[in-house]
Amino acid sequence: MKVNQTQLRAALTCLVLLLAGTAGDRAEANSLGGQTDKPIATKQQKRSLALFESHVSDYLKQRERVKAKLPPLSKDATPEQIAAYQKKFVEELRAMRAGTKPGYIFNPEIAEYFRTIIKTEIPPPDKAEIRQTILEADTKGVPLKVNFPYPETKELTQIPPTLLLKLPQLPNEVKYRYVGRNLLLVDTDNNLIIDYMLDALP
Repeated sequence: MKVNQTQLRAALTCLVLLLAGTAGDRAEANSLGGQTDKPIATKQQKRSLALFESHVSDYLKQRERVKAKLPPLSKDATPEQIAAYQKKFVEELRAMRAGTKPGYIFNPEIAEYFRTIIKTEIPPPDKAEIRQTILEADTKGVPLKVNFPYPETKELTQIPPTLLLKLPQLPNEVKYRYVGRNLLLVDTDNNLIIDYMLDALP
């Protein structure tokens, strides 16, 4: 089959522009006949992600300020000393965060960003499995309260990899946890509930 050189050059140009990824480039690509089924991220999504990362960073700074004031644990610390250190760490961290309300991190813009990502980025065949995995976990009685500990007796819901890959990456000190349809941010070391958002599961 004979290839029309003009059409071929237009298609190649379209591909280059799409790979560049800017809004202006996508508009030009569409004018050449290219189709962009789904942008990688809109400006609003990028702003929401940056805002989320900034808020998480603020928590880490609070955490480090508290940790800097605690006497360091020795390498030979006993289990009792480690437990006392962790208890003091949590007490001081809670005191620093006294008065923190829900939405400290998951403000309305960020919460909407998460809901959109979870709703649109998860393939339909995976949604039922993800929902089943999360809702079957024994999390009844976990308090939806900022600055409260996640009970040790309750199951720590593992986020299905399909979903985890779509959520913003977290630093090692913070992890995602689902309680029913609600998404929590929990401190990795002491299980303190940093913040939560309602109705995060489609």
